[in-house]
Amino acid sequence: MDFHGIDLNLLVAFDALMSERNVTRAAAQVGVSQPAMSAALSRLRNLLGDPLFLRSAEGLLPTPRARELAGPIGQALRQLERTLVAEPRFEPGEAAVTFNLGLSDYPAFVLLPALLAALEREAPGISIGVRAFTDRDAAVDLLDSGEIDAAIGIAPTQMDQRIFTRHILSDEFVTIVSKDNAAARRGMSMKTYLALKHVLVSPEGDRYGLVDQALMQQGLRRTVAVALPHMFAVPDIVARTQATATVLKRIALKSAVSRKLVLFDPPVALAAVELDLIWHRRSDANPAQQWLRGFIAEQAKAL
Repeated sequence: MDFHGIDLNLLVAFDALMSERNVTRAAAQVGVSQPAMSAALSRLRNLLGDPLFLRSAEGLLPTPRARELAGPIGQALRQLERTLVAEPRFEPGEAAVTFNLGLSDYPAFVLLPALLAALEREAPGISIGVRAFTDRDAAVDLLDSGEIDAAIGIAPTQMDQRIFTRHILSDEFVTIVSKDNAAARRGMSMKTYLALKHVLVSPEGDRYGLVDQALMQQGLRRTVAVALPHMFAVPDIVARTQATATVLKRIALKSAVSRKLVLFDPPVALAAVELDLIWHRRSDANPAQQWLRGFIAEQAKAL
């Protein structure tokens, strides 16, 4: 096999470009200047006879040939790294470091308190920074920019080889009413459900959600009294009024007013919500990041 003209640095440059989708960020990751990274890309294009990356408004888009090469080259480099470089072990009990997490509302409310309590016991020198996001694909942007080390939320719609995911948590929907509501005594039939006013959680500000989609399939509609961008106030609103809401079960159970609520199965079929741990390929083999992801998964499993 003829390897003339190909050196390891070109493969490293390709891997960084595949990871970052940006010449400047790829250069920073590798530790070279931007012109040097551009020159490496030019050499790769000449050697492989393919443009490899095409410019777009979203950054560099890999060609089919680049996608084909990404897996084998990435695996080969990781294997070389494991063989030649002995990574120091990460000792969480002794570490003094801040990890930055991207969290949607649900894990911030349900998982973050347990995670921080566990860190306080087992790794008191570790602190957490939080970046909020609502659009599931915004997590990818935060990971690409390096603003966060990992994200927890619904898996992105656009998956790519640079983004890894691991399922860590599931929850089901429940319909809640106040204990003082007549529906608490007679049950939650569809007739009762449609007769009540509803509180809707809509980060986008819409007055239409998953429940409305399910009802529409049956030719039915509900009355939405209020639409909120955040879920935290919903249990308290329901506890104080004659309205109802359909929310994730842990939101109702962990609410301060949970004892004032009655929970029912929704009268419409709603799929469970699956949450993933999401991270970037650049951090996949890092011992500290591996420990963080495992620790988060343990706390989620204990919920």
